[in-house]
Amino acid sequence: MVHTFSCLGQNFLLDVESGTLCRIDANMRKFIDSVNSPSGVIGSGEFSRLRKLYPEEADEVSELVNKGLLFTKASDFVPPKPDGTIKSMCLNICHNCNLACAYCFADEGKYSGQKASMTAETACRALDFLAEKSGTRRNLEVDFFGGEPLMNMSAVYAAVEHGRKLEKSHGKNFRFTITTNALGLNDEISDFLDKEMYNVVLSIDGRKNVHNQVRKTQGGKDSFDVVLQNALAFRRKRGDRQYYVRGTFTALNKDFAADALALADYGFDKLSLEPVVLPDSHPLALKDSDLPELFEQYESLAAEYLKRRKTPETWFSFFHFIVDLKHSPCLSKRYSSCGAGTEYVAVTPSGEIYPCHQFVGNAAYKMGNIESGEIDSALYEKFCANNLAYKPVCRDCWAKYHCSGGCAANAVNFNGNISSPYKTACALMQKRLECALAVYCLENEE
Repeated sequence: MVHTFSCLGQNFLLDVESGTLCRIDANMRKFIDSVNSPSGVIGSGEFSRLRKLYPEEADEVSELVNKGLLFTKASDFVPPKPDGTIKSMCLNICHNCNLACAYCFADEGKYSGQKASMTAETACRALDFLAEKSGTRRNLEVDFFGGEPLMNMSAVYAAVEHGRKLEKSHGKNFRFTITTNALGLNDEISDFLDKEMYNVVLSIDGRKNVHNQVRKTQGGKDSFDVVLQNALAFRRKRGDRQYYVRGTFTALNKDFAADALALADYGFDKLSLEPVVLPDSHPLALKDSDLPELFEQYESLAAEYLKRRKTPETWFSFFHFIVDLKHSPCLSKRYSSCGAGTEYVAVTPSGEIYPCHQFVGNAAYKMGNIESGEIDSALYEKFCANNLAYKPVCRDCWAKYHCSGGCAANAVNFNGNISSPYKTACALMQKRLECALAVYCLENEE
């Protein structure tokens, strides 16, 4: 399968199976598009006919085909079934929040239930469960999530301390991360996070007016000034170590490129802006009719991104524009995506187990409880089969190896099952991937 596209005023070609990426001229694109087919196989008769019109292009394509770099045969790979080990966990340390974000998928941290905080004992037992279920895997990942995890730091402290003990007794290496709105950050907490967290994700939505419209405190006050001050203080403390500022864009700020650049101007150099996922009836929802405008924003951001990355003073990274075609994940990983429900689970304050944090509260997807340590075998098998090999709509998509089938929770929320991708998210993924590939190609042409 070959995908051609235009971005940043240039034409590009991606051979899906081999990963070959080229910047091409208009004639080459016409030639490729003419001989291309849904099956990815060149029609010999059409190729011969077009060779007379595009002799140089035909010779170049023939050379690349012979080298296995173009029109590469689709893989018949079927990933091995997961072996039952779990390597990563989302600890919903607190089902409560000090913000009342207007678009919150977690119902202001309550997940459509009651406010709750995980006890230190439950947090430690969750880590025991992970160590027990991880088999021979050494590197394990734990994300402290919420609600707002800083509202339950006693459990975070206890879990990290327990994890360090498990590292010695079980031969493991825990990579702790935390996702916070930064409202409650202070010097003591910042010192702890800087020391113990492999990654820290700070939530800011961009420009002050945008952030304050949708991220109010529980008392209805603006939160931007305090959040920005706290986040910048932590960013200075963090130095070159791993962190991210993560924002969300909604129908209120479809000009989200300005928010990404504003975050860079504040002094953050590791950024992510995610499209909100809401039903069409919600006033902040992004709709299919918004896609052309959002596509323009991604391309506008990519153009400015290229400019700013030329000098150290303005350089920043944008999560969705990061691709590496030389050191990509293995094929099994590309087929199975995030591993939700198999290698990755979420644990609630009461110890219930779900495939990921976005399934929390959906009783149909409760997989078990850390006290019993048992996992629902039927649900586990269902998620084991949720990969590219069994998704026809994904198998024929040019972006499949970079998307891996999309978010299972979104698929359930919009289409009723984990194997039917949310189409709007697919369209946005494809556009930002085109931008990412264009950036990668233009930055690495030499």
